[in-house]
Amino acid sequence: MSISTFKKACIAPYLGTVPYEVALKLQQGLMQARAEGKIGDVILLLQHPSVFTIGRFRGGEDIIVPPETLAREGIAVFRTDRGGGITCHGPGQLVGYPIINLKENGLGVREYIRKLEEAIIKLLLALDIQGYRLAGYPGVWASGKKVCSIGIHVSHHITTHGFALNVTNDLRYFKYIRPCGLQGEMMTSVSELLGHQVGMETIMGKLLASFSEAFCLDCEQESGRWLAILDARSG
Repeated sequence: MSISTFKKACIAPYLGTVPYEVALKLQQGLMQARAEGKIGDVILLLQHPSVFTIGRFRGGEDIIVPPETLAREGIAVFRTDRGGGITCHGPGQLVGYPIINLKENGLGVREYIRKLEEAIIKLLLALDIQGYRLAGYPGVWASGKKVCSIGIHVSHHITTHGFALNVTNDLRYFKYIRPCGLQGEMMTSVSELLGHQVGMETIMGKLLASFSEAFCLDCEQESGRWLAILDARSG
């Protein structure tokens, strides 16, 4: 199905590498604007510097290296209001933060998570990777390892946080934690699965198509004005 057949738009700006705390403030501002009907649906696409994020209810106990190691590696740690446990973000990982109204899109929370997984599975299939779900572990797996983590927050029907797809990121950092309670060796990346490096532009193009199809939205990549908002949030 062609993306152009979907009538409802979803802006999908790519913001480059954004510090976690800046992206969090941006999400919060957009969530408020979406709840007030000032903007439509948005999916922020970006990368983060190396950072560990901890879920709302658990995750801190799954850091398995001393603070000195994190300081030496320059890895920050943030507590968040999303679901799930601890995970790792870093350069080479594509992070997606959908700010969408579930009620307007006719979705419940569980169906929303399944559609996020569906979008990633469709993306991987376009790369000839067989992705799949694993019961009890939100996210997407391939070849016995986890390639995409999912953790969300919903307030007044508006979503924040989202997914983190490992593309070319350094997987050794996952060995410093138990990602979502797993061993770090259980994590993989698109590049590892394919046996060669994959460009982020290639991944983003396929993601826009698969996300549009999964959610019946017309995702348009528009970055100019969003980068201005980001600059304001950074200042």
